[in-house]
Amino acid sequence: MWSFTWVNRGAARLFGPKGRHRAPIAQRPDATLAVPSSGVNAADRDASTVESAPRMPVDARGLALGILATLAVLFALEWAQRFVVPVLLGVLLAYTLNPLVVGLGKLRVGRSAGAIIVMLAVVGVFVSGSYPLRDQIDRVIGQLPAATQTFSTVLDNLHSGTFGSLQKMKAAAGAIEKAANQATDLSSPPRQPVTHVVLDQPAFKLSAFLWMGSMGALGLIAQALTVILLAFFLLVSGGTFKQKLVRLAGPSLSSKKITVRILDDINDSIQKYMLMLLVTNMLVGGLTWVAFRVIGLDNAGAWALAAGLLHVVPYLGPGVSAAATGMAAYMQFHSFSMALLVSGTSLAIAALVGTFVSTWITGKIAKMNPAAIFVSLLFWGWLWGIAGMLLSIPIIVIVKVVSQHVEHFQPVAELLGD
Repeated sequence: MWSFTWVNRGAARLFGPKGRHRAPIAQRPDATLAVPSSGVNAADRDASTVESAPRMPVDARGLALGILATLAVLFALEWAQRFVVPVLLGVLLAYTLNPLVVGLGKLRVGRSAGAIIVMLAVVGVFVSGSYPLRDQIDRVIGQLPAATQTFSTVLDNLHSGTFGSLQKMKAAAGAIEKAANQATDLSSPPRQPVTHVVLDQPAFKLSAFLWMGSMGALGLIAQALTVILLAFFLLVSGGTFKQKLVRLAGPSLSSKKITVRILDDINDSIQKYMLMLLVTNMLVGGLTWVAFRVIGLDNAGAWALAAGLLHVVPYLGPGVSAAATGMAAYMQFHSFSMALLVSGTSLAIAALVGTFVSTWITGKIAKMNPAAIFVSLLFWGWLWGIAGMLLSIPIIVIVKVVSQHVEHFQPVAELLGD
């Protein structure tokens, strides 16, 4: 009896209430999910299309942690500037002088002795190169008080002449404002007098300025000694740090090969860049000396040496050189046209060498995108000032070399490439 009832219930599910056979949903032709196009609204079709479009998953927590980590790194780099900048400059100098030490090693000169010889030679070349110009440098330094007085006089003349109309407009605006305030006071009840507090700005003291400059010069000398000592110890150590980095890369042979290739490429790129920097700075100094001698500017050798040294700092260095030489020309010739001629000549030489020679050689060395180089200059200059602008190109070259050999950083290399 129980089995007969179960069979009847199964037949009732299979056949309709009138005994007709009812096909399953998947086999019935009238049970298809297709809907005539006339019954579908266009907005619904667009909504379904948008909903079916693939979406890129975003890890909000990972993105937030990445932003916080980036800000923390930037703060740490800015806070540790006095330590990081000399270290990077020392490493850069060691990379530059390492081929000379290696060359002495081929002549059977010990590593330590070769490093001492190279460092003494570099200091000797710098001193011997500037020693013949000591008289001109002393004269330039002796002209600083007179240059300061002349610059102040020129500013006063500009303020009284060029800005005379501006002062008149300011006085007229003050009179109109005073009349408007009087009309407002007549129509409004009297107010209690208000006490105005005026803070006097401290007067400019040349002695304090010179003291600050002296302390800055002492700090610069201390950092220069730190850079020289660090470069010396790195030259003495030789390939010790390279071997340590290879061992730290991991036990696999592929990781060691990639690390060696990265270090070799960094070494080659930095050495070529420093050679390019030396050539371009010497070219700027030589052309500036010839041009200033033709113009008749006094102390042309000292100003040419300053132009060559300042050209190390991109963009800012040539601007400072042009301003200083323009002031010197005005003091000598007492003519704005001659000052503009000297400044324009200095800027033209720097732009000529920087645009054609430096850009061409840098492109050949690192194959970098000029826009990426300029953004790197802005970023590191904002972070570390002049030292950051000096280190910006080596840093971005190192980043590009590492990105080329690491698979996860390939987009960065593509972005920085030309």
